[in-house]
Amino acid sequence: MTSSSTQGIKTVLHPVSDLAQAKAVYAALLGVAPQTDGPHYVGFEAAGQHIGLLPGGGPQGLTSSLAYWHVPDIEAKVAEVTAAGATVKEPVHDTGGGRLVATLIDPDGNLLGLLQDR
Repeated sequence: MTSSSTQGIKTVLHPVSDLAQAKAVYAALLGVAPQTDGPHYVGFEAAGQHIGLLPGGGPQGLTSSLAYWHVPDIEAKVAEVTAAGATVKEPVHDTGGGRLVATLIDPDGNLLGLLQDR
């Protein structure tokens, strides 16, 4: 049996109830405007990853999602994303070895994990 290394998370889909509000939060999180912006799907391309927002969970009927986003300044990103409408679930804390993590909740209750390696 052969195996290969992962290339990391390339696509993450998030179910949303208010597409306009979710779009503002994810634009703040990613620092880019959406590349696909329609009434049934909003998609972002950032750092080789595709992030999609699905009103009502889309045809898949998604109810939750979670991805950890690696950021250079976790405190600044928490401030920026909460200013756009997210709330803090788990404040920034050190998990050991200089790794900082935080968990935010977007306006639809989806979890956003943030991670910074020092």
